[in-house]
Amino acid sequence: MCGTLGIILADDDAHVNQMLFDGLTVLQHRGQDAAGMVTCKQNGGGSGRRRSRLHLRKENGLVKDVFQQHHMLELRGNVGIGHVRYPTAGTSSCAEAQPLYTNYPYGICVAHNGNLTNTKELDEQCVVDLRRHANTDSDSELLLNIFADRLADGGGADGGDVPGQIFAAVEEVMRMCQGGYAGIYLINGIGLVGFRDPHGIRPIVVGTRGTGPKLDYCMASESVAIDTLGFSLVRDLGPGEAIFIDADCQMHSRICHPNPTSNPCIFEYVYFARPDSIIDGVSVYEARLKMGEALAEKLTRIYPEHDVDVVIPIPDTSRTSALQAAYHLNKPYREGFIKNRYIARTFIMPGQEKRKKSVRLKLNTVKSEFAGKNVLLVDDSIVRGTTAGEIIQMARDAGAKKVYFISAAPPIRYPNIYGIDIPTREELIAYNRDEQQIAAKIGSDWVLYQDLEDLESSVSACLEEGKRPDKYESSCFSGSYVTGQTIGDEYFTSLAEGRNETSRQTSAGGMQSSHNGCEAMSNNQRLRAGSMGRGCESLANNQRKM
Repeated sequence: MCGTLGIILADDDAHVNQMLFDGLTVLQHRGQDAAGMVTCKQNGGGSGRRRSRLHLRKENGLVKDVFQQHHMLELRGNVGIGHVRYPTAGTSSCAEAQPLYTNYPYGICVAHNGNLTNTKELDEQCVVDLRRHANTDSDSELLLNIFADRLADGGGADGGDVPGQIFAAVEEVMRMCQGGYAGIYLINGIGLVGFRDPHGIRPIVVGTRGTGPKLDYCMASESVAIDTLGFSLVRDLGPGEAIFIDADCQMHSRICHPNPTSNPCIFEYVYFARPDSIIDGVSVYEARLKMGEALAEKLTRIYPEHDVDVVIPIPDTSRTSALQAAYHLNKPYREGFIKNRYIARTFIMPGQEKRKKSVRLKLNTVKSEFAGKNVLLVDDSIVRGTTAGEIIQMARDAGAKKVYFISAAPPIRYPNIYGIDIPTREELIAYNRDEQQIAAKIGSDWVLYQDLEDLESSVSACLEEGKRPDKYESSCFSGSYVTGQTIGDEYFTSLAEGRNETSRQTSAGGMQSSHNGCEAMSNNQRLRAGSMGRGCESLANNQRKM
């Protein structure tokens, strides 16, 4: 799961760098492995627009660490895109940090969120049919190359139907690429293109700012970035839709797939999205309240004589559901765990041992909230069970008599192929186990999961009648993949091997980076660029055509 952001300002003399920085910081929860942004100066219309220069900075790390003042001073221009990365395919090398770039045609960059599932076929097509070289294992680089090749075949962008050529290229991307994806292309001198897969699995929204004939535009993975930057949310992109904002800040849109369906990822509402975001018309906060209400109803039904004394959330995502569950159970809600906010989120850390060791660094107990009590712990989900087991033991060490554990999500029994880091069944605690076995494994007195039907109803209840999706993407709970592909064990094994290789590279210090930035760049990312100093250059570190 990643976060994407694109901004184009009507004022040719304005700069988007600070807005991109602020927006990426707001989207930091969607990825903490790497961050990057690319900017350029667009001259609305005019013959000199193609002479603009792209400025790129990207590196492994958090937004606040990747961008220092000297980098920001060089990231000039009134249009740009940004990305925060959490890798689900490829490796954690900073060569795969985004935005990614290709110089032909025009100079195109991409910031991509999601996961392509037919990468093997696409890689062969790029090499054999398109004669384009990808130097990384990133599916985002394939997405970039396919779009660039199709756009190059569409003819010159100075004459003819420019939006039509762009949408025709996106149509080819959607015809060739399978999976869940959304993102933004920056086309040098032309504008911004936002796109969403034909199933609408991954989210992307568009907002505007201003009152004149020319508006500022912002596209982002979540509406919270739109709000924070002072834009007004216009709408979500529809399944299979592309939006093109040209250099004159005029918006064009088209559905680029013949048979789009609405299948938003339900895990966005459970875990990934911020509670103050609105995704496909659903308030994430309201949906989580409904999840807590449904959990309380199920608990009362299954355990009518329960002896719960206090309801305690596992911070942070489960707080909203826990609060509503406590209200409907008529039990006190308490904050029993205090979070150290300077420790990386455990869910996106590679490797079980790192995840396990980090829990006690990340959380500490308020012992008075546990001592002598029967505690109901509420979490958003249970994936591998490692974190849950450590937290339950912490509650017992703090003096809890009994520890019950409930999950706002159903049991996760299947891998996800659309951008969530759940590569193998063997890692999932719910795989081939019932609730009693899971409780024994994590050390709780009992465990209770949300029903999938109740989860989907919780989200749908926040929508206006008639606006419900065709079907939610809930494959990690149901094993049903909405793209209709037959996904075998070989696919998941290859993902797992890639993640294990990433862990080995990380532990060995083999991140393929130099002190100046990313070394391992694809061949089509190398072009002439004057040095901007200290890792931020007029296209990218080490992307120079020799």
